[in-house]
Amino acid sequence: MDILVERAEGVMTIAINRPARKNAITAAMYQTMADALADAQADAAVHAILLRGSAGIFSAGNDLEDFLKTPPVGEDAPVFRFLRAISSAEKPLVAAVAGVAVGIGTTMLLHCDLVYAADTATFALPFTQLGLCPEAASSLLLQRVAGYQAAAEKLLLGEAFDAREAQRMGFVNRLLPAGEVDAFAFQQARKLAALPASSLRATKSLMKRASQHEVHTQMAEEAVHFAKMLLAPAAREAFSAFFEKRKPDFRSVS
Repeated sequence: MDILVERAEGVMTIAINRPARKNAITAAMYQTMADALADAQADAAVHAILLRGSAGIFSAGNDLEDFLKTPPVGEDAPVFRFLRAISSAEKPLVAAVAGVAVGIGTTMLLHCDLVYAADTATFALPFTQLGLCPEAASSLLLQRVAGYQAAAEKLLLGEAFDAREAQRMGFVNRLLPAGEVDAFAFQQARKLAALPASSLRATKSLMKRASQHEVHTQMAEEAVHFAKMLLAPAAREAFSAFFEKRKPDFRSVS
């Protein structure tokens, strides 16, 4: 199974389990995760949700081959269902990040309440390098937690950065040795699950309420631009270069 879902001690764990492809996410995997988040919302026994990868990897982002075969068209595309589910989750979301977190592997963390990362983890938001634009409302949320210039550097250049910089930017709570991050994140999720569910929901709702509409509006606006750019020459050149294992040449595209 590419997505493993387990329930234990009041915590639903959603694990991305495709290590042979660095846990790159397909449309089917997005749908499974969206369904799992909906199940967590409906299950009174689940008080907290833990997102993690497998084999010491969080996620290399979209599986580009699958992405091109089944591009996200319309608001019912699995990736958009997942993003709506994670951005509107009422129960606390905890993330355990090890290895690489690329693209949506990073942007989904902006919707989590607690993020714990291995001190060896690396992050990247290479949207412009692929001829695309940010998604998951990251164009709004990243600058809110990190400040405009820090967010601009990551989103405009798309270069990788390390876990210490992610923590300085404000979207990682704590760094841990790689072998400890999953267990620590689960322990934190268990602490949340032991607290009154009504208090957790109310507290999260109060913290998120003011920005919820803005987040969903930004996400929808990003999706419009993303869909157009996916069919444009820059993205075609970037994807061709990726599969041909060469550096893209954007000199002839605008």
